[in-house]
Amino acid sequence: MAQLKVKLIKSLIGSKKDQIATAQALGLFKIGDTSVQPENDQTKGKVAKIIHLIEVSKA
Repeated sequence: MAQLKVKLIKSLIGSKKDQIATAQALGLFKIGDTSVQPENDQTKGKVAKIIHLIEVSKA
């Protein structure tokens, strides 16, 4: 199964609570944190919600 590498590139300070919760659900807590997630509809939905805060690439 394909996987996505997600990296937090902008601070969560000042973000909406639901965006912070989404980032944390992806395992991203501070700038520079990286996680590998399965490429499925659930992950794509989370990524779309916080795309302005993260960098996404194929793992």
